[in-house]
Amino acid sequence: MDASNPLQQLLVRGLGTTSLVSERLRSVTQAWVSSGRLDPSQASALVDDVLASLRGENPELEKQTERQVERNLDHLLQDLGLARQREVDELRGRIDRLEQQLRRLRSDAGQADGSGFSDLPD
Repeated sequence: MDASNPLQQLLVRGLGTTSLVSERLRSVTQAWVSSGRLDPSQASALVDDVLASLRGENPELEKQTERQVERNLDHLLQDLGLARQREVDELRGRIDRLEQQLRRLRSDAGQADGSGFSDLPD
């Protein structure tokens, strides 16, 4: 493992953590089966469900995670005083509409009586 590659370190740690969780989950469910607190088929289903979630095979969990990441990103950008791309695009659209309105007003004012709108900068 390359100690200077943080992505590789994160991946290796993530795999190790997933492996530990899997082993611990199997151990706990086996203890519950032994004590009669859990049916063997329920234990197997529980382990499968949790491991599927860890592998990203749970669409609802993925959606929840994505929403949480979006919220965190929104808060981070807000704290930094930065706008998201969609916000910038919305503002560009508003600016374009305002510029069109201003051109129409200038044109109308220039044709009517020269009321001063034509003196505005472009």
